[in-house]
Amino acid sequence: MLNPMKSLFHMAAISCLWATGVGAQPVAALPDASRTPGSVDTAVTQSNIQSTVCVRGYTDTVRPDKKYTNRLKREQLRKYHYTDTDPRHYEMDHLIPLNIGGNPTDPNNLWPQPRDGEWSAEQKNELEWIVYKMVCRGEIGLGEAQQRVARNWIEAYQAWVPSRRHWLPSKKRRDD
Repeated sequence: MLNPMKSLFHMAAISCLWATGVGAQPVAALPDASRTPGSVDTAVTQSNIQSTVCVRGYTDTVRPDKKYTNRLKREQLRKYHYTDTDPRHYEMDHLIPLNIGGNPTDPNNLWPQPRDGEWSAEQKNELEWIVYKMVCRGEIGLGEAQQRVARNWIEAYQAWVPSRRHWLPSKKRRDD
């Protein structure tokens, strides 16, 4: 005998697969740790931060070319199986930010981060500024900062940004 609830469930599941594509994923605020675990630039160490990441303009010297990141963005959007595959809706982001010694070109440190949503690129950029200031002021060690951001940047944001909002340049500040 046919179970109407079971049939309804199967039809709903098939509809979801048809609408999103097999294996399609909604956009997530955190990267998939198996695809983007984070990667550090081994040339940046705790002992040399004042002559590397803490120097004004440092990230401009290591930031990868747009051609590279745009190609990687398209590639990773496919690998992430996002339902929204429009590259304009994403920022190619370094999980471990360049300004705290994240690897600039390793695909393990780059992922297509959504520009919109509750936890978007805007909040991640605020965290990057705050954690950079914390590292350069000696409030946190480089390795600990890298690990905490890589493990869960949203938790790092919640722990560090609210009490340090005044550190944000006015153009980076947003009203909460």
